[in-house]
Amino acid sequence: MTRRAMLMGGGAVLGAAVLGALASQAEAQSSFPVTRNALPNTRWDKEFDVIVIGSGFSALAAAIEAKRAGASTLLVEKMRVLGGNSCINGGLFAVAGNELQKKEGVKDSVDLLVGDMLKAGRGINHVELTKICAEGSLDAYNFVTQCGAVFKPKLSWLGGHSVARTYLTHNASGSGIVRPLVQTARAEGVMLRTGCKFDEFIVNDDGRVIGVAVTDEYRFPDEASGQRRLFKARRGVVMATGGFSQDEKFRAAQDPRLAGKVDSTNQPGATGEAMRAAFRIGAIPVQISWIQLGPWACPDEQGFGTASMFNIQSGFRYGIMVEGNTGKRFVNELADRKTRADAMLTKVDAGGAPIYPIILVDSEGVKSCPNLDRCLKFQVVRSFDSIAALADFYKIPADALKKTVDDYNSYVAQKNDLEFGKPVATAIPIAKPPFYGVRAWPKVHHCMGGVQIDTSAKVIRSSDFNPIPGLFAAGEVTGGIHGASRLGSCAVMETLVMGRIAGKSAARNEPIG
Repeated sequence: MTRRAMLMGGGAVLGAAVLGALASQAEAQSSFPVTRNALPNTRWDKEFDVIVIGSGFSALAAAIEAKRAGASTLLVEKMRVLGGNSCINGGLFAVAGNELQKKEGVKDSVDLLVGDMLKAGRGINHVELTKICAEGSLDAYNFVTQCGAVFKPKLSWLGGHSVARTYLTHNASGSGIVRPLVQTARAEGVMLRTGCKFDEFIVNDDGRVIGVAVTDEYRFPDEASGQRRLFKARRGVVMATGGFSQDEKFRAAQDPRLAGKVDSTNQPGATGEAMRAAFRIGAIPVQISWIQLGPWACPDEQGFGTASMFNIQSGFRYGIMVEGNTGKRFVNELADRKTRADAMLTKVDAGGAPIYPIILVDSEGVKSCPNLDRCLKFQVVRSFDSIAALADFYKIPADALKKTVDDYNSYVAQKNDLEFGKPVATAIPIAKPPFYGVRAWPKVHHCMGGVQIDTSAKVIRSSDFNPIPGLFAAGEVTGGIHGASRLGSCAVMETLVMGRIAGKSAARNEPIG
């Protein structure tokens, strides 16, 4: 089969930063050009109806739905283990109008969830996609529970949400969803192939994606490992490869502030190759400069770590966050992620070095933390007998911190945060020792942007704004659903909903010969 380099469609719509990054990537991967299949006798190594790239929530949901629709389905994952970022996800799942809300008397609706997502997204969400995700949240929850996922019997109220609507997996990890989905996929006949790195889409003369070129038996990150293979997709390819948080060069091209060794909560394989390959065959890039920082991360550990769950479940909801040098609050602890992260990033000294904010909570508030023992074991969270001892350890003026705590407790008693408007209807005073503290600093967490899709998860082409035939996408590799900033626990919802749609759409796509 002859191969020639080819860049297809719509470069005019790309921003300058995108063009520069794509050109650099194309040059770096010149040994893997976009493949155009011009011959009817191409020798395929394997043929399937549907090929799914990736192995997180979206990919597994897509593969299961495609197989249930009668399509022979292959799932390929470049890493040696399945799950991607989904395995280290916090296991938080927003579901509008769920059964626990009814039991707890929480009034919620699809429209309220959509409104919260639009507010966090600064109004630049692609509303039709946002609404589909909210509408499908309950069905997606039922889908994973039917596959065997188990959740705790209490809802979480996360920052930016108007009400408590978030489930937490039984093990406080996304693996509590990934494992049952993997088991279901295997049991129902999906072929799962790890150590199989996607390289390029194979496109025919009509512009349809008809397969993928992969490096099989790949050992990340050894680019010299593995064997080149060609897999045919008779009905469609689903791209569910996640974001690019670990690609320092590409993320810096979008936001120069994120250059260098800015830490990320993501697994090492989150490097965005498939997304860039889709751009090279004409996919429209959407909002890829919007890169979210997680405000709950801790600088005293790498990646997502253990303190993140402490802050999400206990610190922000039942405690306060204060400046590390003054002991004063500076933001609504239950605001959306962008609001909190932006406020935290202003806390630097004259030379630009971080002055780490401190999050603190008492012995009552800490009861909601599912992994306190690990946080204390690794000494990212510390325990203190008094507020004064906590202040001394973190070098905070003790009198100022005590006043901040007293003021906050008065707001809780009044059920009205007079300073920052934090929802305190279900808050508790910070009063009972021991008290717990942790240093906090944002880390690169989620890429809001990616390829443009329609409501059927078809990838849209920049040259004519029609779907690229045979190509579907779901999850973090897509853009527009969350706008400028994603609400916590909406990623699980979105990835599952759109993954299921993508799998069904690919399976019913007209097959090629």
